Formats: sequence, structure tokens, C-alpha cells
Amino acid sequence: MAAGQPVTSNLRLAPWTVAANNGKWKSARKPQRGWKQSTAKARKKSLTPGKDISMSLTKLKDFLDANQVKYVAISHSVAYTAQGIAALVHIPGKELAKTVVVKIDRDLAMAVVPASCHVDLALLKKATGASTAQLATEDEFKDRFPDCETGAMPPFGNLYGMTVFADEGLAQDHEIAFNAGSHRELVRMAWLDFERLVKPRMMKLAAGKHVSAA
Repeated sequence: MAAGQPVTSNLRLAPWTVAANNGKWKSARKPQRGWKQSTAKARKKSLTPGKDISMSLTKLKDFLDANQVKYVAISHSVAYTAQGIAALVHIPGKELAKTVVVKIDRDLAMAVVPASCHVDLALLKKATGASTAQLATEDEFKDRFPDCETGAMPPFGNLYGMTVFADEGLAQDHEIAFNAGSHRELVRMAWLDFERLVKPRMMKLAAGKHVSAA
């Protein structure tokens, strides 16, 4: 099967972009155009006229296609919380992942956890042997993701020169879904493909269920 087709046969999704509106599915042959470190700014930025919200998805698709990976791109109404996204696209919260940009000592990195959880910075600090581990501010990381809306970065640190730490619980599912650079687009793919391409450092990283914060 060619890259861009569904990850598994039981996915029951068309090999082109799938659009979800008001909880109803429809196929669309043409692509339609969380972490809450700064939801208000993210909302304002994502609605900025003229911003190309497909740029990051295109970059990600090119990478996945080049590596012959099967995936599904899902377009949906604008949503900023894990609860909102999960309701729109009917994906279990444990399968939906969010990317949190953290600062470990002086280095920026990505921490990837189930969208309904938050990053346990104490666990991250202990696992990495760092002196400090904290959430990065928007000013510290915004220049690293010129093609992404704030808070919608895909967990592909290898595309942005960043180490990726992922919660071990994510590996319990066969698939992973995540924001693809905007608050209107998701990508869903096999976990094994994600692990092979990104090579995340797996560890106990998630704590609690906290949909609106990380």
C-alpha cells in the first residue's frame, strides 16, 4: 500500500484526508484547511489572516511519505483542548498525544504524553539526571516552530533539532494521533512507525488526568 493510506485495515478511513464536523464524518479528496502553555495566544495566532496552516502538515507529510509510512490526516473544526479534539474526531484520549516543550537545564526538548495528562517535571528531571526541568516559555521556543501554531507542534523533534521524551504509556496503543502543526489538523499513524522515525526516549512521564494544562 502507498504512503498516506490508512495505518491498519480496521481503521476504516479513506486513504485521503478525512474531515470531521459536528461529530459527523465525511471524506474529502482535497485536504481542508494540547498543551495549554498559552491558549489565548494560540487562539489569536491560529486565526491570524494569511497564516498558512498547511505548511507544517506538508512538511510532516513529505517526511512520512519519504519514509514510506502509512498515515491518515484528519481535518476538524478548530479545537484547543484534548477534550474538544477527542470529541470531534472520536479518538480515545489515551491514543491522542500532546507535545509539551520543556527546558532541561539549558536545552529545549519535547515531552510527549497522553493528551488527558500533564508532564511530571520531577520524573523528567530524575530520569534525565538534569539539574532543572521546567516548562519552556513561548518566547523561548516560538522561533523553533515557524511553521506551527502555538501549542500544536507535532511530536517530531527530529524535524526541529530537539530530543523527544515520550511517556511509556503511549506505547501500549497500536496507534498514535497528534496535532500536525495547527489546531485544525491531526495525523494518525502506527506507534511502531512513530517510534522508528522519532526514536523517543521512553520513560514514565505522565501524571494525572488534566485536560487543560500540562
